[in-house]
Amino acid sequence: MKKLIIMLVVLFGFNSAYSQSSNQFKAEFLARINAVRQKGCNCGSRYFPPAPPLTWNNDLEDAAIGHAKDMARKNYFSHTSKDGRSMEDRIVFAGYKFKGYKSFAIGENIAQGQLSIPEVMDGWFKSEGHCQNLMNPDFKEVGVAEYKTYWVQDFGGRTEFSAQQQKLIKSGKYRLIQEKPVERH
Repeated sequence: MKKLIIMLVVLFGFNSAYSQSSNQFKAEFLARINAVRQKGCNCGSRYFPPAPPLTWNNDLEDAAIGHAKDMARKNYFSHTSKDGRSMEDRIVFAGYKFKGYKSFAIGENIAQGQLSIPEVMDGWFKSEGHCQNLMNPDFKEVGVAEYKTYWVQDFGGRTEFSAQQQKLIKSGKYRLIQEKPVERH
């Protein structure tokens, strides 16, 4: 019986090159993205100077996982879900909130058919729009998912109010006007 249990773990535990939630998966994406962000690069004909490194965000990862699975299960390829949800809808629903922040930016890269992290990253860096998302200094966090060769990379950037601004808000001397978040894809 023990041999059977071990065999099942082996058979079901390694159905792709990377476990989605593995530290190796996250570390490889961050290393590849941040190596280019550290140097700067051309996205098409536009040069992007070095940008601060991205950090991993689990809420963005959850949004990416949900969208990758949805596209694979319903056989489509789009930033808009079959049920009409936008990238913003999915990201906010996954818990990446904008309320209480001075600024908020989101973006998304999608791909389909690539078999490895190097392959999908090379494709995104060679595509002008995807590259611009990867190099955007407004983005500070990222979450990535792969499901049945559907890849989703969700970006976020939030800036907190300074301590002085928070005091002014609490005192009523600073008025907040909420605008729709900036979406890039």
